[in-house]
Amino acid sequence: MGLFSFLRRKKNDPFESRREELLKVGRITDGVIVDTETRPNGDEVVFYVYSLNGVDFESSELLTEEQRRDPLKFAPGAKVGVRYDPKNQGNSALA
Repeated sequence: MGLFSFLRRKKNDPFESRREELLKVGRITDGVIVDTETRPNGDEVVFYVYSLNGVDFESSELLTEEQRRDPLKFAPGAKVGVRYDPKNQGNSALA
């Protein structure tokens, strides 16, 4: 029985755990959506930029089901909140 519970257990999603950590301890700044892409499987990816201390950062993120319910909030040109790790400013997630 122990083997079956091990195989059925939910696998940890590294993106989700990183995102949760940033939402807890990350600092927030302003960013702008620069592009979106819909993948063949229906997933939507947004590309965004933000600046910290004169340095521009670009990143992308797969939108969650909840975020996809409000497409105008993540349309190109939209201003968004970005959570970033103060120790590694390139590590970020949409707030």
